[in-house]
Amino acid sequence: MGNLVAIVGRPNVGKSTLFNRLTKTRHAIVSDEAGTTRDRQYGKCEWNGREFSVVDTGGWVVNSDDIFEEEIRKQVLVATEEADLVLFLVDVTNGVTDLDTDVANILRRSKLPVILVANKTDNNDQQYYAAEFYKLALGDPYCISAATGSGTGDLLDLVVSKLNTVEIDETEDGTPRFAVVGRPNVGKSSIINAFIGEDRNIVTEIAGTTRDSIYTKYDKFGFDFYLVDTAGIRRKNKVTEDLEFYSVMRSIRAIENSDVCILMLDATRGIEAQDMNIFQLIQKNNKSLVVVVNKWDVVEDKSQKAIDTFENAIRQRMAPFVDFPIIFASALTKQRIFKVLETAKQVYLNRKLKIGTSKLNEVMLPVIEATPPPSVKGKYIKIKYVSQIPDTQIPSFIFYANLPQYVKEPYKRFLENKLRENWTLTGTPVNIFIRQK
Repeated sequence: MGNLVAIVGRPNVGKSTLFNRLTKTRHAIVSDEAGTTRDRQYGKCEWNGREFSVVDTGGWVVNSDDIFEEEIRKQVLVATEEADLVLFLVDVTNGVTDLDTDVANILRRSKLPVILVANKTDNNDQQYYAAEFYKLALGDPYCISAATGSGTGDLLDLVVSKLNTVEIDETEDGTPRFAVVGRPNVGKSSIINAFIGEDRNIVTEIAGTTRDSIYTKYDKFGFDFYLVDTAGIRRKNKVTEDLEFYSVMRSIRAIENSDVCILMLDATRGIEAQDMNIFQLIQKNNKSLVVVVNKWDVVEDKSQKAIDTFENAIRQRMAPFVDFPIIFASALTKQRIFKVLETAKQVYLNRKLKIGTSKLNEVMLPVIEATPPPSVKGKYIKIKYVSQIPDTQIPSFIFYANLPQYVKEPYKRFLENKLRENWTLTGTPVNIFIRQK
């Protein structure tokens, strides 16, 4: 079970600077790829062998200059509901503002561990100013400078010491874990009820995991898996229903703790920014994917053409990852609910696919021979051998080359597509590494 740390505070106190500093160890996650606008707000931080997720709440407010204090309060509220620890950032150069006091009040009521962080403390004089923050009644202010990094190491030591170290994950028995995710009101609870049926006695709940995120063991129609209970079913806090940030915060834990994510879309609304945010969380965590277009029963045009149009629209938005199943279903009429489970199970098996080395080379080397990587600066790149790395989370392959640094992203994508053409890897991400032979 991962721990979740939320960074809160009013605008311009340096939340995103601190976020970038904490997550800098993982360049892959905070890369600026086109189309991934908001991923700067979620990343992983590794410190002394402990890994936790970090969320910067500031990134979810549109035009952050004139932002509404009400929005900030809502976000702090969501953060306290979903996170395990809150970093409350204040600015030494401004002192205590009314909004800081408001946020402090919400945090004190939440009973969550909170670390008060006085940012922009660039010299010793400013450390004296930090004493003013004692009146927020949240304990000692920790002086740091997110911009230069001073004090952040001590801060991380403190964060790790306050996080739950009891990491009991009681589902490591090779049973697949499915999470149903999607934005509010897309029908998550209905589909879960359709899966479980009214026959509640087949449901065994496993507690003991951090925060009441519960795995529901499920065996019906000859399937055996855990359903990762998304927070949405636990409690309904109406105040936050309209926040995009809310659906993302709610999804993080479920996604991180699952193998296969069942992403629900609303047939009557198409794909919206919020769906894309959740899809990006799934991708960043290297989870397998099944897309379910729910409420298909109310759509008038159910022709094959309508289905194709919808499918193409989904794949275009989610490119370059397009090899995943899409199912048109209805949680209400239970149409194709069984197929959703079947598909999720198949995608889980694809995730575990093992390909023998000789078979891999027999298929892939002629393909590479026919279409070698483009030469760079007159140098020819030769790929001599390929193998699958054993026991990885997702299928991962190493291609051994004489000049690995010259093999670029488009060629890696070509290799991935060829693997997908020859083996069933539908719904699952694939890692391609190019190494020196």
